[in-house]
Amino acid sequence: MRPSEVLALFQGTGALLEGHFLLSSGLHSRQYLQCAAVLQHPTLAARLCGALAHGFEADDISVVAGPAMGGILVAYELARALGTRAVFAERVDGHLTLRRSFQVGQGDRVLIAEDVVTTGGSSLELLEIIRHTGAMAVGVGAIVDRSGGAAEFPIKFHSLLSLALKTFSTADCPLCREGVSLTKPGSRNVR
Repeated sequence: MRPSEVLALFQGTGALLEGHFLLSSGLHSRQYLQCAAVLQHPTLAARLCGALAHGFEADDISVVAGPAMGGILVAYELARALGTRAVFAERVDGHLTLRRSFQVGQGDRVLIAEDVVTTGGSSLELLEIIRHTGAMAVGVGAIVDRSGGAAEFPIKFHSLLSLALKTFSTADCPLCREGVSLTKPGSRNVR
């Protein structure tokens, strides 16, 4: 898929929101990408994740792992496209952990799946979990890189769409200074 096609899917499903948003990274933004609005359509989810899987076909992936919540559907659809299994990590006392009898270990080649990457924090946290199991993390795949290429990973990174959507700290946010109401659309408690 071309980036313009991915952007058109977000726009067409109402998934590209405008306003004043509190991101799970703790940063503020004028735009928010609500991937759930796109991924609620199974044919669109399969199409996006199938295209994302092409970037990892040569990497011999045995497990796709996503951080909850945003990475669950992406991990599942990527695993389907790659013909492997999917697991997810969820937060317990503020820290990601593998639960529900999910296991990865020696010999596993793991792809980390994300819906949207802003700072890469959740992916890096999941990368450490994978390394501690003895498995090998071989890549991070995201539908959207909203950092515009600023997020960095010590392993391969591939996204379908890269957007440089400006973010602000609370102290530097012009929307806060203007008194624009803040919305927290994500699923994670902010740090």
